[in-house]
Amino acid sequence: MPKRFCDLTEQEILALAISLEEEDGRIYSDFAEGLRDTYPATAKIMEEVRAEEATHRNRLIELYRQKFGEHIPLIRRQDVRGFVERRPVWLVRPLGLNAVRKQVEIMELETLRFYERSMERVTDASIRKLLGDLAEVEREHYNMAETLEEKHLTPEARESEEASAKRKFLLQVVQPGLSGLMDGSVSTLAPLFAAAFATHASRDAFLVGLAASIGAGISMAFAEALSDDGSLTGRGYPWFRGAITGLMTTAGGLGHTLPFLISNFNIAFTAAVCVVAAELMTISYIRHRYMDTPFLAATFQVVVGGVVVFISGVLIGSA
Repeated sequence: MPKRFCDLTEQEILALAISLEEEDGRIYSDFAEGLRDTYPATAKIMEEVRAEEATHRNRLIELYRQKFGEHIPLIRRQDVRGFVERRPVWLVRPLGLNAVRKQVEIMELETLRFYERSMERVTDASIRKLLGDLAEVEREHYNMAETLEEKHLTPEARESEEASAKRKFLLQVVQPGLSGLMDGSVSTLAPLFAAAFATHASRDAFLVGLAASIGAGISMAFAEALSDDGSLTGRGYPWFRGAITGLMTTAGGLGHTLPFLISNFNIAFTAAVCVVAAELMTISYIRHRYMDTPFLAATFQVVVGGVVVFISGVLIGSA
């Protein structure tokens, strides 16, 4: 069973402090390693924080040896009640910048509170002094990340990190999503409108469009997930990309399929055509906004492809 903090001896409090500083130092080292390739300036911040934690640990060990000898009992945060459970965000790859900075703030605040409470528990003057000194350092560096950003995150470095974050967003979210939306919006046009013109029945067209949309979504999801594991391209986890692609493919097909829930065929057909036009314009805008494609060029490329597929479906259904 975890021990209550109020039951710890001065020796155990010092041993726990050493363990906390060592654990935090290793976490900061993991943060630095995980951020080094994508956010080098922030990784430098984490290295400096790790160096601070190592200094704290050395001071604690030196005082412990003076008071209690060479053996330091293993007392960890999970052995004492009251500590906040930490989510192992440092094990996630790729690391998110905001998640790291939030975790740093939580760690610093928790350590500050530990030192403040420990000062209330010990009577030895030298131990109280060291704990008070460390508490003051933690208090001053509660916003450690922000303080060090002023030193390391120059406008150039910040711009570089923002550009890196944008590239990751494009590779891992926009590109697979856009690919799925284009495929779902365009590839399902032919079977949907072929069925619509062949039967002139809204229900039949809806069922064909629904099947085509779901089938295309499943197919595109597996195709994207199996295309590469993201280790070399930086495109992120394959299952995540696959899910985005599959969902957007299905959404693209369902957009112009749902109007055929309207029982009146002419009204349903008109609504579906309007939805198709809106979809193609949306795809053109996304390509212009995120892929740096001139809007007119993006619109021409997408609309021409969509119109060709649409006409193919109409001609086949009318045959």
